[in-house]
Amino acid sequence: MTDKKTNNETSADNKQSAVSKTTDKQGQSSAKAQAPETSAPKETAAKAEASQPAPAPQPAEKQSGSKMGAIAIALVIALGAGLYYHGHQQTQAQNAKMAALQQQLAGVKSNLTNSIAATKQETLSQVEKSLQRTDVSISQQGKSITGLQMALSEMKGRRPNDWLLAEADYLVKMAGRKLWLEHDTASATILLESADHRIAELNDPSMTPIREAMHSDITALKAVARVDRDGLVLRLTSLQEAVATLPLANAIVPEATATESGTVSTSVDDWKENLKTSLKNFSEHFVTYRTRDGSVIPLLSPKQDFYLQENIKSKLETAIKSVYREQGELYTKSLMMAKEWAEQFYDMEDPAAQSFISTLDKLAQENIEASYPSTLKSQPLITNAISERLRQQVKPLSTEENPA
Repeated sequence: MTDKKTNNETSADNKQSAVSKTTDKQGQSSAKAQAPETSAPKETAAKAEASQPAPAPQPAEKQSGSKMGAIAIALVIALGAGLYYHGHQQTQAQNAKMAALQQQLAGVKSNLTNSIAATKQETLSQVEKSLQRTDVSISQQGKSITGLQMALSEMKGRRPNDWLLAEADYLVKMAGRKLWLEHDTASATILLESADHRIAELNDPSMTPIREAMHSDITALKAVARVDRDGLVLRLTSLQEAVATLPLANAIVPEATATESGTVSTSVDDWKENLKTSLKNFSEHFVTYRTRDGSVIPLLSPKQDFYLQENIKSKLETAIKSVYREQGELYTKSLMMAKEWAEQFYDMEDPAAQSFISTLDKLAQENIEASYPSTLKSQPLITNAISERLRQQVKPLSTEENPA
């Protein structure tokens, strides 16, 4: 506060001195300006000047002004030092902030590079996947284009009787399925004969090898032994139904040994033997004793009878499955086991049981296995003929699209 007051006082003194100087200058200028206008002599002017009081000396003001200047200089130096210190502190703070910002920038750059690398790898993987899908779609389109070309060429160059060849090919394939899946040689033979009639209607000499192979297949199928599977299955089913009506055998008792009946003699000396014989004959009217050698087979209980019937039916069912599967050994074993159980537990003197056993014997002698041809010679020939015709029809189309 004192510094500010001293500064204000010095500035006021300076202003006053400046004002006094200006007034003096103005007085002098006015005097000079008025000099030519007045007609007074120079002496009067000199007297007037001499009559004015002289200015007093001011040594104390000069000393106070020098002190104030020194104080002002010290204040300026202190202010400059404070400003320098403040600027230095701000510079250090700014440098620290810049270092922190540089570190943050480095972290952001590293994160950015990592994210860029990750996105680059992800993008590359996505591009590879899209390229693979594109390759697959291109290959599929190529296949579809090839199929369309073949279909178009077939439409353009189809002959009026080509449908007969296609129908013959279908019939041959159906014959193969009937033969290998169902072992139905009769149906396969009929299908092959129908296919031969279709090819004969073409009246094409180039189809002669196909017809020869087809006739060879027909001959081979006709040579296969025919097995009446349906008839065998029906007969076995009827035997299953007849099991419940078979009569069970009675208990088997061994034959008794023959015993001689005693006779009473007429001699008195044999009175003891006669008495024993008379008592024995009398007791036989109430109790009879017979001696038998061998084991007695008892009658079956109702529960055992039920199990016997179910076991025989199970063996007949196994024989039925063996007929369709052409398992001859299993078929024969099943029938022989059913026959053995029937002979052991049923009454063989009954006509129904005898008919049952004889039927099992006849069915066991049937042959249910047959050797079938592994391939049909006509099938690959007719397929190659159709493919060759399609290739011949595709060639003109490709030459028209690519003349080079």
